[in-house]
Amino acid sequence: MKPQTIHPDGWAPALGYANGMLMPDGTLHIGGQIGWDENKVFVDGGFIEQMEQVLKNIAAIVRAAGGDVTDIGRLTWFVKDKAEYRANQREIGKAYQRIFGKHFPAMSLIIINDLVEDEALLEIEATAYIAPK
Repeated sequence: MKPQTIHPDGWAPALGYANGMLMPDGTLHIGGQIGWDENKVFVDGGFIEQMEQVLKNIAAIVRAAGGDVTDIGRLTWFVKDKAEYRANQREIGKAYQRIFGKHFPAMSLIIINDLVEDEALLEIEATAYIAPK
């Protein structure tokens, strides 16, 4: 069995990358997600709104692969503004729990200078495990 590309139904095409790759062993690698919707339109608002959209995108990819957010074992956050992240930690926690509930996988936070898309304030990639059928 070969790796399977995961692309949620109704999403604009991913050009030059895959949103997710499901490996034969059940490991799901989710490429970095940014704060745009399924049509590649950035959500209105700032950091919190983008972060919530990123987590919704990750959840949609996991579900398209046949899993759920509780199957996620790792999140790596790439954030452009450390001060904004720290200033909004309470709101970040609330937004996070709206999407992931009380599931807290291993996480890393990396402060970066920039992202490919100018409007993106953060990017998150994930790894999940979905038991092979």
